[in-house]
Amino acid sequence: MENTLGNNYSVYRDANGWAWKRDDSSRASVRADTQVDAYRQTRDLMARNGGGEISVHGVNGQIRDKNTIAPAHDPRQTKG
Repeated sequence: MENTLGNNYSVYRDANGWAWKRDDSSRASVRADTQVDAYRQTRDLMARNGGGEISVHGVNGQIRDKNTIAPAHDPRQTKG
């Protein structure tokens, strides 16, 4: 199985708004005014760069959703 750790990103809120960063990075790659904009930018980048998994964090910091972006391997074998 291919290791996609470098292609896993988190979308989260910090003091400066919504941000996204690669999970193995120490700082945000991009900032956005809304969670939707941050998610879309992350999804588009990942689709161009081999896929991966996005963890979407709510305002409380907890992961509220995860999405696998093609062509990365979805760790769950379920549809949806």
